[in-house]
Amino acid sequence: MSKKRIEIMDTTLRDGEQTSSVSFSASEKLTIAKLLLEELKVDRIEIASARVSEGEFQAVKGVTDWAKENNYLDKVEVLTFVDRGVSIQWMIEAGAKVQNLLTKGSLNHLTHQLKKTSNQHFKEIGGSISQALEKGIATNVYLEDWSNGMRNSKDYVFEFLKFLSTQPIKRIMLPDTLGVLTPKESYEFIKEIKDTYPDLHFDFHAHNDYDLGVSNAMEGLRAGADGLHLTVNGMGERAGNAPMSSTIAVINDFMPEVKIGVNEKMLYTVSKLVENFSGVMIPSNKPVVGANVFTQTAGIHADGDNKNNLYFSDLMPERFGRKRQYALGKSSGKANIQKNLQQLGLQLNDEDLKKVTQRIIELGDKKQVVTKEDLPYIISDVLDRTYEEKVKVNSYVLTHSKGLKPSTTVSITIENETFEENAQGDGQFDAFMNAVKSVFKIKKVVLPKLIDYAVRIPPGSNSDALCETIITWKAVDKEFKTRGLDSDQTVSAIKATEKMLNIVVS
Repeated sequence: MSKKRIEIMDTTLRDGEQTSSVSFSASEKLTIAKLLLEELKVDRIEIASARVSEGEFQAVKGVTDWAKENNYLDKVEVLTFVDRGVSIQWMIEAGAKVQNLLTKGSLNHLTHQLKKTSNQHFKEIGGSISQALEKGIATNVYLEDWSNGMRNSKDYVFEFLKFLSTQPIKRIMLPDTLGVLTPKESYEFIKEIKDTYPDLHFDFHAHNDYDLGVSNAMEGLRAGADGLHLTVNGMGERAGNAPMSSTIAVINDFMPEVKIGVNEKMLYTVSKLVENFSGVMIPSNKPVVGANVFTQTAGIHADGDNKNNLYFSDLMPERFGRKRQYALGKSSGKANIQKNLQQLGLQLNDEDLKKVTQRIIELGDKKQVVTKEDLPYIISDVLDRTYEEKVKVNSYVLTHSKGLKPSTTVSITIENETFEENAQGDGQFDAFMNAVKSVFKIKKVVLPKLIDYAVRIPPGSNSDALCETIITWKAVDKEFKTRGLDSDQTVSAIKATEKMLNIVVS
């Protein structure tokens, strides 16, 4: 079966820029344009609206200058208006060669916005197309509000299409301007049009107001659409446009009858760049490009991945230049942890793995985010227990007020005997140590001296990272180190101290 080649037009730099509070600089537009055409390999890009501002003009000129030098100029498009040649002149000065002419695709828009008859509108459109042709500019035509036109004024839409079939244009573009179509309507409306005009090229431009953008795009292609308009990260006005990443994945996996030229492996890279330039964050659960979409959390899923990849689908992260991850938290099982250990090149025996798993579950119960990079710290903390636990720090209160010395009240159990002491110090940990010394003075035990105190967090972590405190102690006959791990630095030091107390008593 021969496949139908579908054009993908990216309109991130025009329609996507209509996302609230988003405005790309000239250099950002050029960078994105280069990535879209050279790396992602979309067929066309729509980069701006004519006549918007001097800044927009300069941005367009920067893109067209580059495109001309690199033979991409016929792939760069600009939205224009039926304005007696003003947009055409703007395009000529900006160096653009393809206009996407905005016209009225519904009788409602024509009657109430333009207040003109269809013949008046068509005559003006014909004039704009002729002017463009004279200046060497190719024309595509947008039928704004086409979806409502098909619902409420179908005769007008077909009258318009009959007129356009006589014009020297390249493409007719059918936008669901308000994002109101259902998949059933998308299929039926486009099929009716393609059945009537099988030799004309029709693009479908879906919006996502009902979260149906990808479904509508899919049905539009099934009905015979020759091209799709998409945006990176689904950017666009209101709820945005049909998203590039999900739509491309759906086409590749579920539509064997069509083929596209988009390079899947660059979808994530381009998405992250647009996220940074736009300031609009990608939701962590956004398909294909979200932070969490290739992360297994439940231990049973990781176990299934170890057993003949039971939880794998065709939506593999490597297709998009990504890797599968295994989250660590209260839902983690041994399989999740083993996957992370494999990535770090670490191995544990079953008993130690069980201890580490329990520790991660405890951290997850506290809503502590645990990362792969935390694992060596957790392993060190858990396996650094070569003593019998005879001392337990039951509870403590740490106070720190401006103008007053920090103080601590601590409760400690030593071999089934519980003590409570209060002390002050130069800091919270110093106050804690003074209280502990008071307890052990009662027990007539001399504690080793603290001679070094080091704190570190896993590389690349944030302020909520697990914190490892390593304390070096000097006793009469030896030096030794203990480690403590917690998201709070003082608490991690207290845990390291608790280990020291057990070593001293054992």
